[in-house]
Amino acid sequence: MTALRLRWQRSVAIAATGAAAFVGTAIAAAPAQAHTPSWSVTCDSVSIDLKMYAPKDNKVTIKAGDETLISETFGRSFHKKVDLPEHGEPLKVTAQVVASDGDRFSWGPETKTSPVCDKPTPSPTPSESESTPPSSPSPSQSPSEKPEPSAPESSSSAPAEKPQGGGDDLAETGSSSNTPMIAGIAAAVVVAGGGLVAFARKRRSSQS
Repeated sequence: MTALRLRWQRSVAIAATGAAAFVGTAIAAAPAQAHTPSWSVTCDSVSIDLKMYAPKDNKVTIKAGDETLISETFGRSFHKKVDLPEHGEPLKVTAQVVASDGDRFSWGPETKTSPVCDKPTPSPTPSESESTPPSSPSPSQSPSEKPEPSAPESSSSAPAEKPQGGGDDLAETGSSSNTPMIAGIAAAVVVAGGGLVAFARKRRSSQS
């Protein structure tokens, strides 16, 4: 009876020890399974998502080249997206998390590469000659015809009109249109005077 009891007690002790070991292993492994870090990098930004960490004093650091983009402490979770600096060649981005509940739960530094963003090619600006449509010829003018240049204006003024009543061979004196009438009257006076002189001579000769 005593031997049977001793065997039973040993079996219970062994079972309790195994159970305790199993529970301890499960408890130690639980935090490792609970920590879920995730982060991604594009050509112009970096995103990080951290879940189920210790309640406080965890730290996350993200660098782009030599520039620090994130350096913060957080609690159970952390979510953030930041823009990357402009770069003309692939850029190295590094992330690191330090867990407050033990170094075995920390990770990093882990490095990813940010590619260069493709910039859209600007469309060419049309030149002035291309943007201005050519002028179409008028309906009365064929495409092969060119407009004749206008005759140059003469620098000299047009000749003055000749006085009315004068011949083509008369010189222009600039007198008024009454000149022929005055000349006719003067001729009549001369003729009348000559007649009077002749009449007076005849009368004298008849009296002598």
